[in-house]
Amino acid sequence: MNTQQLALVFPGQGSQKVGMLAELGAAFPSIKATFAEASAALGYDMWDLVQNGEQAQLNLTETTQPVLLTASVAVWRLWCEQGGLQPSLMSGHSLGEFSALVCAGSIDFADAVRLVRARGQFMQTAVPVGEGAMAAVLGLDDAQIIDICQQASAAGVVEAVNFNSPGQVVIAGKVAGVEKAIELLKAAGAKRALSLPVSAPFHTSLMRPAGEKLAEALAAMSLQSPIIPVVHNVHGKTENDPSAIKALLVEQIYSAVKWVSCVEAMAAAGITTTIEAGPGKVLSGLNKRIEKSLSCLNIESPETLAAALEAVAQ
Repeated sequence: MNTQQLALVFPGQGSQKVGMLAELGAAFPSIKATFAEASAALGYDMWDLVQNGEQAQLNLTETTQPVLLTASVAVWRLWCEQGGLQPSLMSGHSLGEFSALVCAGSIDFADAVRLVRARGQFMQTAVPVGEGAMAAVLGLDDAQIIDICQQASAAGVVEAVNFNSPGQVVIAGKVAGVEKAIELLKAAGAKRALSLPVSAPFHTSLMRPAGEKLAEALAAMSLQSPIIPVVHNVHGKTENDPSAIKALLVEQIYSAVKWVSCVEAMAAAGITTTIEAGPGKVLSGLNKRIEKSLSCLNIESPETLAAALEAVAQ
């Protein structure tokens, strides 16, 4: 296999779990070393939290974001250390886009860890707890869902925010708007429309105040052009200019995650294999549904690492 056929993808919120990467951490010192770097940046023992903490603590968005970023960077460094094939593209789902930019050499790791913790705080404070909601919708096409959200928005802001795979879209907004949308979506024939256990309406226009704060934080940071191109959630394209990348990261916080567009763009560029670097295999499942021809691997244990190394060496 050649470099042109491989992309690495990085998971977003929802993939975190207590005990994640435990086996990799036991087998490879570089995993814990990466967590130690992140711990030094944030001032608490992140590996201990991930292995021995409470799931509720891990699920707080200001904790989730640096934890997942660190896990993904640790897996990427291990991949490089083991002589894994260098990908020709990278992408990440929401928070995962920051992981991709770190691994592509665009954002310094310690800076990124601090930045995504702040991003989590900004997102949580943009809408008070209890006022926002998100729901997953299965079995309707995108246009129907967008139309129904517009109808339901008379009850409160509600928007389609994650285009995850054909027939799987996440909506978010004010509680009353989301509840009204769920009612209308079920009436329209949705197979499922169920509330998600999240603490804020991510990727909606309600996140604009968080975007303004993130813009201020990014203005003080130095970004580089990525060594490996990163496909961005906002428009499904790559970007080389650091100031444009900053603008996309700000826009992403209050715009829909167009994951289907990201995966289609990678496939159109000749990608035949994606490797999900980090806990879980959420993106591997989505990628396969979006582009059935893709080979979708993930790395979260010594076994999955060995399988991925072998698959791309052929």
